[in-house]
Amino acid sequence: MITGTVILAGLAVALAILLILASRYLPPAADPIADRLEQLLPRVQCAQCGYPGCRAYAEAIAAGNASINRCPPGGDETVRQLASVLGQEPEPLLTELGHASLDSVARIDEELCIGCNLCAQVCPVDAIVGIPQMMHTIIAGHCTGCELCLPPCPVDCIVLESRDG
Repeated sequence: MITGTVILAGLAVALAILLILASRYLPPAADPIADRLEQLLPRVQCAQCGYPGCRAYAEAIAAGNASINRCPPGGDETVRQLASVLGQEPEPLLTELGHASLDSVARIDEELCIGCNLCAQVCPVDAIVGIPQMMHTIIAGHCTGCELCLPPCPVDCIVLESRDG
């Protein structure tokens, strides 16, 4: 009887220590405001806002470290929705960050492609596939129209087209 009591008491102490350690070393719970803001963003991870992805941008907005008008793929509608959640006035979209649109998709002219792989290296969603020194192509269903593949292409073989046409 005493052995069982000692084992249960030891187990209780060990679990209490684990809970204390977990509360000190585990990351804090997610910010509900950042969660809501992230849901409003297009989540294409294009990084045109200056942050490595939509989650980082949402956290920066929630912390007051970023303005709400830095998302080209989301456009003016996303700015309005972010402003509404935060109780702010909408700001004009920063056009110098790009003109990405989820309505656009990149296309590579495969006859002109030299296989330099520079476009694939900057694609945030791995929509560009190919082997270096060989032709590349874009998986249209994955392309977010972020325009990041356009500047590094040395032969200008990438164009944006309407997703509908």
